[in-house]
Amino acid sequence: MPHVVTQACCGDASCVYACPVNCIHPTPDEPDFGTSEMLYIDPATCVDCGACVSACPVGAIVPGHRLPTGQERFAEVNASQYRETVDGSAARFPVDPARRLPLAPIDRPRQLAVDGPVSIGIVGSGPSAMYAADELLRHPQVSVTMYERLDRPFGLARYGVAPDHLNTRKVMRLFDDIARNPRLEILLDTEVGRDISLDDLRARHSALIWAGGAPTDKRLPIPGVDKAGVTSATAFVGWYNGHPDFADLSVDLSTERAVVVGNGNVALDVARILVADPETLAATSISRPALAALRTSSVQEVVVLGRRGPVHAAFTLPELIGLVDSGVPVVVDPADLESTRIDSAADNTIKTKLDILSECASRPAPEGRRIRLAFFGSPLEIVGGERATGVLVGRNRLTVDATGAASGIEPTGQTSVLDAGLVLTSVGYRGVAVPGLPFDDDTGVIPHRAGRVLDGDEPVPGVYVTGWIKRGPTGFIGTNKTDSAETVASLLADLEAGLLPTAAPRRRTLLGRR
Repeated sequence: MPHVVTQACCGDASCVYACPVNCIHPTPDEPDFGTSEMLYIDPATCVDCGACVSACPVGAIVPGHRLPTGQERFAEVNASQYRETVDGSAARFPVDPARRLPLAPIDRPRQLAVDGPVSIGIVGSGPSAMYAADELLRHPQVSVTMYERLDRPFGLARYGVAPDHLNTRKVMRLFDDIARNPRLEILLDTEVGRDISLDDLRARHSALIWAGGAPTDKRLPIPGVDKAGVTSATAFVGWYNGHPDFADLSVDLSTERAVVVGNGNVALDVARILVADPETLAATSISRPALAALRTSSVQEVVVLGRRGPVHAAFTLPELIGLVDSGVPVVVDPADLESTRIDSAADNTIKTKLDILSECASRPAPEGRRIRLAFFGSPLEIVGGERATGVLVGRNRLTVDATGAASGIEPTGQTSVLDAGLVLTSVGYRGVAVPGLPFDDDTGVIPHRAGRVLDGDEPVPGVYVTGWIKRGPTGFIGTNKTDSAETVASLLADLEAGLLPTAAPRRRTLLGRR
């Protein structure tokens, strides 16, 4: 029985290199690796050896005959990527026997062609930082010091993953293993600019990698967004995950309806948490104040509002499956699907999303708590007095080009008020400028070339960047692995080219602790 990649997939790609028959795709050297919603196993090639199971850091791979309840769809999701569709569209990963060969093994640790020890500083301790440290520590001459402003490490792996996504949170076990390396020191409660300056960091290390992530959210530019009862999904996620920055957040759950503006994975996460059984959440790492609030919540319906149609929904297929098959009733308006146009060349992922949404639209109206996925609606204003009482929504429709294919959306002029006492904005994360480093305010990232920080067209000597502050808030936990590998490769190339110092670092007392 072939193995199956399930919802918890983080795109780490360790399974790809462990597989002896190259049946897991996309691989890091294939064009769509960075954008794929998950990895997929070819059932016709899988030899059921189980090597991928041991390699996966989040327990996302299981034998096909042992798929847990709610994950059964993933057998078909994996298989569909390797066969032609009924309308004759090509398979996403055609089976090419010439490619079904073992991949090159991951590089073994080697001695760098430099004299003396090498000390690297990394700002941040999230996934991109941990993967960068793992790459660096393959080389015996390298030691790494991390600077983390919070009192616990691992960033969004700890504070961004929903508490009920237990398997995904297992990636922290991998990070714990990396952190045990004696050549890695993690200084907690240590903030750059407060406890140590950027210049001091550059002076004490051969090179510095900035892995500070995208710590704030994009602002929803509509009137009324500052009213009480409106907050960002970023803050709400931090609140229920116990992030110290949001420990004092006040969330009023006395309303019967909440609206989440945006329909990415984070939007689905917060919607699911709002209607989940609190007693089920009690067994997770959810913060105790959040759990207490959810136990007395009056929320019966969460509307997840997207301005475009289902074809362009930002949530991934794994997240949709996890939501629909979790037992929470999911409602979809059939009219949103009737007005949807899909290109015949659309991939299996989009078609499967639409099939699942059609299932939801065909079900009888549920009683009790539910999530409603609403499409073609743009928020125009948060209505109410000092406190939000609803969202003014403008109805959109598809536009088509000369060939009849969908080309975008346009407002119809129709508006309605969606009553709600809680509005969560989930329109994306954004990086913030780092004093002393270049910053592109339009994109919210530090400009770079292959991870080398750029000031104009010139690299800033000894300073590198990785993660969301490098590429923007895209991809999954494992996407940071290849992203950090690129940055570390640039750093080591500069080191061996003699562009970086290799002297032992100058130690200074810091307030941080490991």
